[in-house]
Amino acid sequence: MRGFNLQGTPTFLARSPKRRHARGTCNRAAVARLHQVMSDLPEPIPAATLILLRPGSGSAPEILMMERSENMAFAAGALVFPGGRIDPEDHAMAASFPHPDAAARIAAIRETIEETGIAPALLPSPGEQIVAEIRAGLSQGRPFGELLFEHGLSVDLEALTRFARWCPNFRETRRFDTLFYLAEAPAGAHSASADCNEAVSTSWASASAVLQELEAGRAHAIFPTRRNLERLARFASIEEARADAALHPVQKITPWVEEREGRKWVCIPEGIGYPVTAEPLDTARRS
Repeated sequence: MRGFNLQGTPTFLARSPKRRHARGTCNRAAVARLHQVMSDLPEPIPAATLILLRPGSGSAPEILMMERSENMAFAAGALVFPGGRIDPEDHAMAASFPHPDAAARIAAIRETIEETGIAPALLPSPGEQIVAEIRAGLSQGRPFGELLFEHGLSVDLEALTRFARWCPNFRETRRFDTLFYLAEAPAGAHSASADCNEAVSTSWASASAVLQELEAGRAHAIFPTRRNLERLARFASIEEARADAALHPVQKITPWVEEREGRKWVCIPEGIGYPVTAEPLDTARRS
C-alpha cells in the first residue's frame, strides 16, 4: 500500500482536504425499494471481521489494516480489516459456548491469526513461536479447536465487543452478511505479516491516518470499511470505541441508493453511530 513503509508506519504527515458528505435519512419509499431489490439477490455468505486495536503513539488507537491482493474476486486491492467467512468447523467449535454468535467470534479470531499472524483473545496469551505453529496448522487445513487443544489454549470470546453488522445488497460477485467485532491486540504482540494469499501487506495506523490515505487517492476501501473508519476516527481510546459500541445496539445495515437533486447517493440509516450516512454513488466503491 502506498503511504506506508515496510514496518507499517505511516509515512504521510500532511492532512488532505476533507470530502464533503451529505447526511440523509432513511425513508419508507427507499426501504420498500430496497426490499424489492433484495428479493432478487442470492443469499449472503455469513462472515466475521475483527477490528484489532492497539494504543497509539498519540491519543488515538491504531488499527490493523490489510491490503487485499489485486487478484481477489472481492475487494481486490482494497484496505480491509482481517476476517472472512464463517466455516462449519467454527460452528462445531461454537457448540461449547453460550454466546449466540460464538461461531462468528471464533471465525473472527481464527481469520485474524491466518491472515496477520497475530493471535488475539487466546488464553493464556501464546508466544510468537506457538502463534506461528497455529498459523501454519490453519494454512494446512487443520481444525482451529484441535490446534488450540494441542497447545493448551482456549478462546476468550468475551474479549471481543460487537460493533456492527453489514449486509450490502450490491450486485457484485459475492455478497456477505458480516459481523464486526472490536478487540485489543495482545500486549507485546509481534509484528503482523500478510499471508501472501489474500493480502499483500499489513499496517498499523489510526483511523484518521487511513482516511487521509483514502482521501488522497493513495489507497482505497469499500463502502462499509470507509464508514467504519469514519466512526472509529472519533475515538481517542479503545475504551471509547467499546463504550460507543455499547450505546448503539448492533443492527443489520443494508445500504440503499436514492436520488438527491439529480445525483444518486448510497445511504445508511441515521442514529446508529455513524457520522457519515451517505456518499455519492459514483465515488462509493462497492467491491
